[in-house]
Amino acid sequence: MKHSISNTERKTFRRFWIILFWLAVWQALSMIPGWNIFLASPIVVFKTAIQLVREPVFWTTVLFSFTRIVAGFIFGLCAGIVFAILSVNFQIIRLLLEPIVLLIKSTPVASFIILVLFFISSSMLSTVIAFLMVFPILYTNTLQGILETDKQLLEMASVFKISKWKKFRYIYVHDVMPFFISGVTVALGICWKSGIAAEVIGLPTGSIGEKLYEAKIFLSSGNLFAWTAVIILISFGFEKFFLWALRKVQVKLESCA
Repeated sequence: MKHSISNTERKTFRRFWIILFWLAVWQALSMIPGWNIFLASPIVVFKTAIQLVREPVFWTTVLFSFTRIVAGFIFGLCAGIVFAILSVNFQIIRLLLEPIVLLIKSTPVASFIILVLFFISSSMLSTVIAFLMVFPILYTNTLQGILETDKQLLEMASVFKISKWKKFRYIYVHDVMPFFISGVTVALGICWKSGIAAEVIGLPTGSIGEKLYEAKIFLSSGNLFAWTAVIILISFGFEKFFLWALRKVQVKLESCA
């Protein structure tokens, strides 16, 4: 019997060739005379990345940036949830937060970075910036999810005197989670971009941002691309893990008796 190729296999096969195509384009551009100074080839970047991974300072650098940016994300996530719940129950809080959330969304990240540097040390800059970028997204999405929860289900739960815990598990979790996951997906990408940008400007010692700045100063495009690849992999990996854990929690809450 012939083995029929599934849609998943087709997509994987197609993605492989697309990636291979762009790697070939990248390699060709890097071979243009004089371009290798600013555009290291994929092979050079791969070799540089292998060398970086072998150095103990690489892991301490990754840990430095990872813990601070993730801390900012977690703080922003928790604050967004708490203030969204408070805003649903107290309209005055929602009204007071509206201009703040709008201000944060409208202000350029660079302005926040420079402003925050007046008040805190550069070592905690990425945490504060990540928090500021995450909070309005999670607050807005969570609030919208709560406000759009099925009112008929809530009325039915009140009629049958269903406990608040069960309403949370079986109604709110189900209705709010799509909004929440959407917000988390956007916030994760933004918090990493803004966090690393804060490190490049603030230059805290031992951070990924400092390594990127050094690569720019010494015109080391191999290091620049290698560290950029590290940032992408860490961001992608953490996003996939966090979303997986979030869905596991959702299933656990909705299925437990």
